[in-house]
Amino acid sequence: MSDKPVAEMSFEEAMAALEAVVGQLERGDVALEQSIALYERGAALKAHCAGKLNDAEAKVEMIRVLEGRAVGTSPAEGM
Repeated sequence: MSDKPVAEMSFEEAMAALEAVVGQLERGDVALEQSIALYERGAALKAHCAGKLNDAEAKVEMIRVLEGRAVGTSPAEGM
């Protein structure tokens, strides 16, 4: 598990870290305390990714508004 602060991660880094966390938790081969720490990191990674997606959607919507195109986005699946 990387010690890089979640807030400093790119979307791609955070998604890769989240996938690694989920993989470790699904295998079930970690101690309870480590599982709790992994779950907490996973929750932070998920929130970070959701925030990055929301920012990207807002930028796309602003571009569409400036171009005079229809606006409206739907949330990313699973976030």
